[in-house]
Amino acid sequence: MALHSGISTIFRVFTDKDEVLQACMTEAINPDHALRELASISLDEPLTARLVQAAEALRAHLERMGTVAAALYTSGHRRDRAAVGRPAPGGREASMKATLAAVAELIEPDRAALRLDPQQVAAVFLGLLFARTRPMDAELTPSDLVGVLLNGVCYPSEAAR
Repeated sequence: MALHSGISTIFRVFTDKDEVLQACMTEAINPDHALRELASISLDEPLTARLVQAAEALRAHLERMGTVAAALYTSGHRRDRAAVGRPAPGGREASMKATLAAVAELIEPDRAALRLDPQQVAAVFLGLLFARTRPMDAELTPSDLVGVLLNGVCYPSEAAR
């Protein structure tokens, strides 16, 4: 009986199963939660700590999107390209711009110590982060990624300068 009550409640809001599944995917790709996580990172923390926290928040967002997309795919759900509720044109671009701006804001307090503009550093950071989501990169931690971004892959030496 409880299951029946829950299902009837859901279908007062959604017309069918596909609409429920589409709403799940729309919520999973919504960047608002990740942007709130980024905004909550204290600018008083060292740059390394801020970027590690940002990497963890964004990685969690990517994992949520991937989990929902995989669940929908394995369930046999195929989104109708003309479906109502489809993200607005330019939605992905707007999401990326907002994420880039949020990360650049985390970097801004250290502008004087950087060779690149905070926006450029944020773009490199996001490129590294998004490229490392493959399973073969599972051993590259957020701390490792930030270390490579800020210090490179070589140990400092006089010969390298």
